[in-house]
Amino acid sequence: MSTPAAPEVASGPGKPSLRIVAVLAVRNEERFIAACLENLFRQGVQVYLCDNESTDRSLAIAERYHGQGLIGVESIAFDGIYRWAEILQRKEQLFRELDADWLMHVDADEIHLPPPSHATLASALAEVDAAGFDTVEFSEFTFVPTREAPDHDHADFQRSLRTYYPFRPNSPHCVRALKKNAGPMEIAWSGGHHVRFATESKLYPIPFRMRHYQFLSVAHAASKYPDRRFLEEEVQIRGWHGWRPGLRPEQVLLPGKDELKVTENDDDLDPSNPWTEHWLAKCAAR
Repeated sequence: MSTPAAPEVASGPGKPSLRIVAVLAVRNEERFIAACLENLFRQGVQVYLCDNESTDRSLAIAERYHGQGLIGVESIAFDGIYRWAEILQRKEQLFRELDADWLMHVDADEIHLPPPSHATLASALAEVDAAGFDTVEFSEFTFVPTREAPDHDHADFQRSLRTYYPFRPNSPHCVRALKKNAGPMEIAWSGGHHVRFATESKLYPIPFRMRHYQFLSVAHAASKYPDRRFLEEEVQIRGWHGWRPGLRPEQVLLPGKDELKVTENDDDLDPSNPWTEHWLAKCAAR
């Protein structure tokens, strides 16, 4: 199928426009997809969607945004097994095919944000581009419910769920934006966490920000992860997916509010003392 061009996004007065396109792959993400898309559009980023044969309303929700920032949709076959490497390899192909200056690798349960000094991702990436850098890391802030406020499984979860922990198991951790170039732009080798070019990349020294919503309630987590089947090679040989293949519904517990940080707005997100293990990994180890 042909891949449409992304509309130009103005990057500021007197600066050339940048085309920024996020490639988003989803399967059954009806809880998150509207919030993810609307945030990216507000940030000056267009989206190309790969739907892994969702059986919920994900695709129907996304298609409402055709002509409003959604520039293309395609289907990736699903055979009952979550094949992450194949999805990432398709993203790599799209990175080469899409008409864009900058590209992003995005998941539906993530809200990507610029540094506090910028209003949008578009303006921040314009500055990165002008400074000669070609990759950007996003600091991850993982939002989880607490025993005191256990249920955020509703459309207004971004407003109600304010408890989080910074997550950084290694450095850099989530390199999610990359400048398009004529050579390979590879993410599958790293499980989607890092970018590899033919030449050494130039990572921008200031991380952007990313809110990550793994689950919105105990019931949500208990239905989301234990039902997934993962490709054995990815689990046993590549070492991907961590705690996810072994998590059982009865293991899902919630932390207390005092174990987490609390945010009032995105500008007070605190990356200090990051966790190196996700909360659900601790649950799965019990």
